[in-house]
Amino acid sequence: MSSPTPRVIHQAEAERLLARLDVHQAMRGMFRSLGEGRAVQPAQQLVEFPGGGDFINYLGVLADEGVYGVKTSPYIPGPQGATVTAWTLLMSMHSGQPLLLCDAKSLTTARTAATTAVAVEELAPAAARHLAIIGSGAVARAHLHYVKHLRDWQSIRLYSPSLASRSAAEHDALLSLDPRLSLAASQAEAVADAEVILLCTSSAGPLLDPLSLGRNALVTSISTNAPRAHEVPPASLAGMDVYCDYRATTPGSAGEMLLATESGWNRSQIRGDLAELVNGQASKPDYSRPVFFRSIGLGLEDMALANALHQLLEQDQ
Repeated sequence: MSSPTPRVIHQAEAERLLARLDVHQAMRGMFRSLGEGRAVQPAQQLVEFPGGGDFINYLGVLADEGVYGVKTSPYIPGPQGATVTAWTLLMSMHSGQPLLLCDAKSLTTARTAATTAVAVEELAPAAARHLAIIGSGAVARAHLHYVKHLRDWQSIRLYSPSLASRSAAEHDALLSLDPRLSLAASQAEAVADAEVILLCTSSAGPLLDPLSLGRNALVTSISTNAPRAHEVPPASLAGMDVYCDYRATTPGSAGEMLLATESGWNRSQIRGDLAELVNGQASKPDYSRPVFFRSIGLGLEDMALANALHQLLEQDQ
């Protein structure tokens, strides 16, 4: 008897299906399962290509849903810049058969932003009114989508260096995302009075020092999969209350944490992760110091969304 052929989902179909999902709650539910021991999150697997480049495998097991899988994402340097793709394979824990192979580009964007949203929901001051977003690409826009209702934002300022070269139509498209949104002329202007600052760039080096803000804000970072990439100075970690998506794996992959460890910072100084926060097992910040949240992207996030897409397809049959 032949094995069933997994459903292959390309980017356009993935985006259509994602629009039907509550991605934020899917991420929150996944972190709850992780904190309760009903999911397994191994460390990322980084494999270097001979001659340059690498790929990262993101693994995850969702026991309640009876699925496991892997997202594999290569970083391929080239003369016109690096090529980065991602595909997620979802497998059945019961039959051992593949269920779904999905272009993970849109899934990655959605789960990255929704994970930050869970962090903002848990960590941002309840009275926060001013939001800053650094970046203007798809990931930055997704961050705005998932956090725009989490606090009573009075202002939302967005800045990226590429804004100066964008057309008026592109500026208008960004401004149409939310009536509270304005485009800042500089990063300093964007973060001037923000209590929450979302770093949504592909920068491999620091672009903001939370200790230099003159006030204790929440700064979130996603960075990129370039080796040891980081958006804040590693030395600043010692002066902040640090949180992450998953304390068992993030310090071994996040660039600023790896570099800070070489200078004496210790992962034991992480105050909590999302699995602990969602389950009420970690203390929330009192904002006596700046607060930093770092996510690296977990295989479980990819598995949770891939499984949600699979369930939608099953319902539609």
